[in-house]
Amino acid sequence: MRLVLQRVSEASVSIDQKIKSAIGPGLLLLVGIESDDNQEDVEWLCKKIVQLRIFNDAEGKMNLSVQDIGGDVLIISQFTLHAQCKKGNRPSFIKAARPEQSIPLYEAFITEMEKQLGKAVGSGIFGADMKVALINDGPVTILFDTKNKDLF
Repeated sequence: MRLVLQRVSEASVSIDQKIKSAIGPGLLLLVGIESDDNQEDVEWLCKKIVQLRIFNDAEGKMNLSVQDIGGDVLIISQFTLHAQCKKGNRPSFIKAARPEQSIPLYEAFITEMEKQLGKAVGSGIFGADMKVALINDGPVTILFDTKNKDLF
C-alpha cells in the first residue's frame, strides 16, 4: 500500500457537489492499493499512522499523535499513487489493484483505522469522481509504502 498522509486543520471530500465527509484537525490519508497488498499491510499501516507523533505538544514540538489530540481522520482511495511514469508521457497504473481486490482492502483499512483510533473516520467513495479540499497544517506531508517500510 502507498499512502500520502497530510496533517490538516480541516479537510472534506465532495461527490456531485455534495460534501460526503468533513473533518476538523487531524489527518487526510490518500490510500493507494497494490495488487499484492493484504490485511497485514492494512494493520501495519493503521497502527503506524495512529501512533505517529506529528502534532505539536504544549512546547511546540511534534510529540503527539492523532489519537493523543483526539483528531479526526479522512480516508480517500487514490489508485494514482501507483502510477508508473518511466516510459512515455502517459502514466501506467498496472500495479494498482483491480476493484475486486482493492475495494475490500480499502473498506478493511477504514474499519481497522476506526478500531485503532477508537472512533469513526470520514471517507470518500471508492472509484467516485471526488473533490478533496484541505488546509494542510504545517505543512506536514509524509509518504508511506508498505513494500519499502525501511525507507519511511
